[in-house]
Amino acid sequence: MGFPPVDEQMAVLTRGVADLVPEDALREKLEHSRKTDTPLRVKLGCDPSRPDLHLGHTVVLRKLRQFQDLGHQAVLIVGDFTGMIGDPTGRSKTRPALTIEETREHGKSYFEQAANVLDPDRTEIRYNSEWLDEMSFSDVIELAAHHTVARMLEREDFKTRYEAGQPISVHEFLYPLAQAQDSVEIQSDVELGGTDQRFNLLVGRHIQQAKDQAPQVCLMVPLLEGTDGHEKMSKSLDNAIGITEAPEEMYGKVMSVPDALIYRYTELITDTPLDALPDVKAKAEANPRDAKHDLAHTIVRMYHGEDAAQAARDHFEKTVVQGDTPDDIPVFTPESGNGTMGLLNLMSDAGLTESNSEARRLIKQGAVTIDDETVDNWRHSVDLQTDPPFVLQVGKRRYVRIEAPASA
Repeated sequence: MGFPPVDEQMAVLTRGVADLVPEDALREKLEHSRKTDTPLRVKLGCDPSRPDLHLGHTVVLRKLRQFQDLGHQAVLIVGDFTGMIGDPTGRSKTRPALTIEETREHGKSYFEQAANVLDPDRTEIRYNSEWLDEMSFSDVIELAAHHTVARMLEREDFKTRYEAGQPISVHEFLYPLAQAQDSVEIQSDVELGGTDQRFNLLVGRHIQQAKDQAPQVCLMVPLLEGTDGHEKMSKSLDNAIGITEAPEEMYGKVMSVPDALIYRYTELITDTPLDALPDVKAKAEANPRDAKHDLAHTIVRMYHGEDAAQAARDHFEKTVVQGDTPDDIPVFTPESGNGTMGLLNLMSDAGLTESNSEARRLIKQGAVTIDDETVDNWRHSVDLQTDPPFVLQVGKRRYVRIEAPASA
């Protein structure tokens, strides 16, 4: 097979890493891998409660892809069984459980989107129900015997809830143990995760040792800030950039990222070569506008191709910089031809928003216009017989031309 020199691998694999436990163990494992010509088994567990991926998720996915590119084996664990427990990480209360059918459907969606980053032909997909569903009650007791309640309460979210007198269900203590059992079953050499997963990853290392396995290295990547520049990227906070979003939308959102995050985004979520990163940093400090265009172009190219990236930049220049209406506005014709239609429903049906609550929030923010006139009343209705045609715009980048129905 032939692996690159260890120093070369370490330079790639430690790029953008927030924490590595223990620090020297990854080098030792890489040296052994190269000596024996045996790829490392690198584990990443996916949370099937969140099937829609954004650029924040790609930080760890890209790290897994780097292991793949260096010749190692990626093992993606779909937590269809643990999804029924619900990861308590960062939760202030018990998370509602999912059904096995929901977790598997979400897991399928996760992998389909993750294939935009990973090499699917070199990714081993495992569902942890394979082994967790087969464990007897005595097996669970034996597993739980390897960890203490005191250790569990060292975990920050458990500690906070306990001290506040908030309930912690016993089954939540089983989540990190179940995730640890995943590491045992697949004989993980390295487990990847965000910094918020530190406790879970270290439990995996502990349980492997208790079961006479070589303990995994725990490699943790930072949590990427969203477009607001402060909070962790999250769809629920409306600061996320989805990896399947339209090129123009993706480009525009990247351009809204604070200048201070240009280098961080470049380092963590792009394929920019290591030796080019110093130049990116210098350009971001000296000319942030052009550096951000470079970043937006790179990200759109990675997910949509070079032609789409250039078209997205042209669209941004025309609609945002110059303030013009684009020539190729999509057309939407409502089905109902009689009476009126609420603006919230029209925005949702036209694909401009994903829900009425999002539409209502955008209207309250003054981000919705009809023929360049701002609409500030979320109860506004459109007369389908007399109002069309008109251009409905949401934010700076989303446009739809509303046409009158045939029966109007």
